[in-house]
Amino acid sequence: MIEKFQSVYAELHPSRGNPQEVRPGDSIHRNISENLMPASALEVNVYTSESPLRHPGRFIHEMFRDLRASRELAWRLFVRDTSAHYRQSMLGYLWALFPPLVASLPFVFLKSQGVVAIEGTAIPYPAYALIGTIMWQVFGDALNSPLKTVTAAKSMLVRIKLPGEAILLSGLGQVIFSFLIRMVLLVVVFAWFRIVPPVTVLLFPVGVLALILVGLALGVALTPLGLLYNDVQQTLPIATMFLMLLTPVVYPPPRTGVAATVASWNPLSPLILVTRDWLTIGHSTQIEAFALVTGIAGVLLFGGWIIYRVALPHIIARVGN
Repeated sequence: MIEKFQSVYAELHPSRGNPQEVRPGDSIHRNISENLMPASALEVNVYTSESPLRHPGRFIHEMFRDLRASRELAWRLFVRDTSAHYRQSMLGYLWALFPPLVASLPFVFLKSQGVVAIEGTAIPYPAYALIGTIMWQVFGDALNSPLKTVTAAKSMLVRIKLPGEAILLSGLGQVIFSFLIRMVLLVVVFAWFRIVPPVTVLLFPVGVLALILVGLALGVALTPLGLLYNDVQQTLPIATMFLMLLTPVVYPPPRTGVAATVASWNPLSPLILVTRDWLTIGHSTQIEAFALVTGIAGVLLFGGWIIYRVALPHIIARVGN
């Protein structure tokens, strides 16, 4: 038990180094020993070959029980990972602002030089493109977060039995934290171009949550496969960039041609368009498609969570061996 405490302490407090060796009789040893439950009160885990899905009611109850119990651990992991991510950086939190800027500024430059012709935006094009890339970054972060965070915690999961939901929640926290930092860009853009947000700006968080929901649904479903094959983690950023070009992120949806067909059948299109419309012009024509995609994403997320929960112990055991 003492060795387990030292291992958990080192994982959650990397900046403090390893704790001192704990010996019998030390004060910390007495504190730990006094707070240990008797062996009869400890939870006993019995592993069998029987699938947990044979008892769906009990399985779902355990899923939500572990989700509630994971909140404190998820918060500690979030604080640890976020501070470690920005601690050794000269620019710090400014790095969260660079991805949408790098994605949108080339299109702004090309349009200003007449290389590409993008018309039909209700607000100045630089604002249109930057708002779109910020929203796309939310989706991309949510898509990549599950596999990224679970992969980073793989060594800890091999040594310590932790609820997998805590890892997912900590990654979700990082997605939301990065978006809140990028909100600074939105405020600057609205002030620079003197855009007055409509009353539907109150629905903007709903659109952001829908983008996170869709990204998480796909990311959680892909995580078990990504833990087995590194190709998934290598492919996700490339697929995200390619998919952005097929989605009306930095351009209005085309009205004719193959691009119009692709945009109309792209399930991400209504999420981007409706969320941006709520923020800028106050009305949208794709509310029904937005609601449909969000509902389907909720079902897919629940199914992906089941797959993730069933597969994770087997994958961790395989990795540990």
